[in-house]
Parts: sequence; structure tokens; C-alpha cells
Amino acid sequence: MDREIIRKVVIIINGHGGTGKDTLCGFAGKNYRTVNVSSAEPIKEIARRYGGWQGEKDEKSRKFLADLKQLFAAYNDLPLRYLVEEYRKFSESGAEILFVHIREGEEIDKFKRQVELPCVTLLVRRNRVRQQWGNASDDNVENYDYDYCYDNDKELSEAEEDFRHFLAGIMKGAYGV
Repeated sequence: MDREIIRKVVIIINGHGGTGKDTLCGFAGKNYRTVNVSSAEPIKEIARRYGGWQGEKDEKSRKFLADLKQLFAAYNDLPLRYLVEEYRKFSESGAEILFVHIREGEEIDKFKRQVELPCVTLLVRRNRVRQQWGNASDDNVENYDYDYCYDNDKELSEAEEDFRHFLAGIMKGAYGV
């Protein structure tokens, strides 16, 4: 019996808040089997449970989450350990694309060293979004040398098709075809 060969790609996705990263990941899910994870997820869980954080995305909350993530990254690499486990699950699944949301350049590099599958970095940009939030994680998003940049400035009705073509190019490039 022939087994389907699944081409898998890990896309580390980043961009300032409000650039449409999750919307783009949703578009990708219409054409590929995708998994979408964030290095901040275990931090958000801790913040909800013990810090009283209720999902706010204001400046104070974003700084709280960024500082908490930095502490856990330095203490026991919790964000990286979480992502490595999610990567392991993805590599054993039938999914084709793993979108990994990571803000900090040094954390991107640490995760990339753990990945054996084709892995690329993608910065999503959008005019008219806030660029400074008062924390290093958000404020330094563009201080990294990304493999790809996507300017998400089209109307929503046009963005899906545009991103589909853009993503097809990433997939081809990851496998040299």
C-alpha cells in the first residue's frame, strides 16, 4: 500500500500585535493541514491562573506577559520546552504546516536549533498598527533577520488569495521545488 508523503514545514511567524497573524494562519488552514501554537501559551495559562490576567491586550498586560515569559525562559526554558513538545506532536501528525508564534529573536534561534524539518521565519507587517508597547518582546519584533516578510495591507477580501500564493511560494522554497 502506498503511503502519502506529507511535506512538512515549520513557519515561525512574528509581527506586531494587530498585523493579522492569526487571520493569515486561518487562511492557510483552508488549503493546508495546519497547527498553530504560541510560545506564550504556557505563560498565559500561568498568568490566568495565578496572576489574575483575563486576556487583556493592553500595554500593562502585554508587559506583564512579556516579563513573565522572560523569567520562565531564563529559569527553566518553559516556553521552549512547550514548543519542542508541540513540534514533536506535529512531526508525528498528518499536518503539513506548524505555525509557531515567537516574539523574541533569541527564543526564535533556540527553537530553530531544535527543529529538523524545514523551518523558515516569517515577519508579518501592516501599516497603521501600533509598533511600540513598552516591552522588549513587542518592541523588538522587527530586529531579526527573517527569511520572509509579508505586508498584510490588502483588504480582507483580497488578502486570503494573496497570502495563499505567498504561502505556496514558501512551501515550494522549503523543499527546493
